[in-house]
Amino acid sequence: MAEHNDSGKLAEELAADWLVSKGYEFLVKNYRHSHAEIDLIMKHRGLLIFVEVKFRSGTGFGFAEEFVDSVKRKLIIKAADHFIYENDWHKDIRFDIIGVYRDRTGKINFRHFEDAFY
Repeated sequence: MAEHNDSGKLAEELAADWLVSKGYEFLVKNYRHSHAEIDLIMKHRGLLIFVEVKFRSGTGFGFAEEFVDSVKRKLIIKAADHFIYENDWHKDIRFDIIGVYRDRTGKINFRHFEDAFY
């Protein structure tokens, strides 16, 4: 597996752990429907939350939220619609982006963008 794939998987695990430490309930990792994938599906305060995780080893090329384009958003929404239907969910939902950043010293930081799109 390529190094960037390993970094992405690690970032997803770190983001899930970080969200759980903030009181979120972990439901699913890497949910797939057709060509679409949702990195994390969580619950928090009665909301079903679909999370896109982006890893960056710096901000020289931009912030994580800038890398979730309209095509990616549409795919995530398509997969979310399927998950909602499969699980007969009738409450509110939200789409978030978590930026996972590693600084020069190796320290991991998170940026959480709640209600990032729809």
